[in-house]
Amino acid sequence: MNAPLTAKDFETDQEVRWCPGCGDYAILKAVQKTMADIGAEPDRTAFVSGIGCSSRFPYYMATYGFHTIHGRAPAFATGLKLANPALDVWMVTGDGDGLSIGGNHLLHVIRRNVNLQILLFNNEIYGLTKGQYSPTSRVGTRSPSSPKGSIDAPVNPCAFALGAGAKFIARGVDTATRALSETLKAAHGFEGASFVEIFQNCIVYNADVFSDFTEKKVADEHQLHLEHGRPMLFAGGKRGLRFDARSFKLEVVAVGDGGVDPSEVLVHDENNKTLAHLLVEMKHPEFPMAMGVVYRERGSPSFDKAFWAHHPTAGKRTAKVANALRRGYVWTKKAR
Repeated sequence: MNAPLTAKDFETDQEVRWCPGCGDYAILKAVQKTMADIGAEPDRTAFVSGIGCSSRFPYYMATYGFHTIHGRAPAFATGLKLANPALDVWMVTGDGDGLSIGGNHLLHVIRRNVNLQILLFNNEIYGLTKGQYSPTSRVGTRSPSSPKGSIDAPVNPCAFALGAGAKFIARGVDTATRALSETLKAAHGFEGASFVEIFQNCIVYNADVFSDFTEKKVADEHQLHLEHGRPMLFAGGKRGLRFDARSFKLEVVAVGDGGVDPSEVLVHDENNKTLAHLLVEMKHPEFPMAMGVVYRERGSPSFDKAFWAHHPTAGKRTAKVANALRRGYVWTKKAR
């Protein structure tokens, strides 16, 4: 009997080529640990990516890997899962690759509910192409492509995924590797398309853009770690979220010692889509940033299972390309 694989078994001999201090290093370690924890088999696992800093990921995972074309990783990943349903497919993208040129493809892989994991590294900038503002960059972001500051309204990745019909949505932080690994395991255990937004620090072109809620000294005050069936408390239990029925909005309240009774704090229900919309729209500093599993809708069939149920004989036939080319109206051109 072979010994269980460790995180190190998922490392490759390739030199990891990210800038020193890049948040991608921490994400890589979290993913490799997750692979070991879930008992992943390298020959039954594939990582698919598009173009960008995050998309170098397949080179650093000792599994099958496809470094594809800009924004089109969802199309490749969908085809891969349909062709080999037994394969465990992970798709890695960034805020530029996934939400700009690849926005259309990302929408379709989510709405179809293809059974794979989607990891979107969000650093609010184009890193590989030297720091242009991205679809998630905040208004006012100065970059080579917006020297006077971006005037575009940013995309909210999780809100985008919800609008596309995502059945599983979660969030994590690059350096919070233990919590991130647990979130990734939850995503892997979901039947369908699981979408995980990971806040990632681009130390060269957009350093510390998330530090106001990711730094250790402020994380407890400004992050809300979600657990299904548990009250939504943060700041050491001193503050929480309450639902205001009059405005149909969430509000932050002090809990105990002159604040509200703990029974008034909203309990997280990861099956409630309306609540999920409210949680992903929360913005710092008015609200804490919601982390962990935001939404999980069980019971919907995955696209690949539905496809094979609809086409049960599709995989039983083999076709030759030469025969396909000779079907229909063909002719032979004779030499003079």
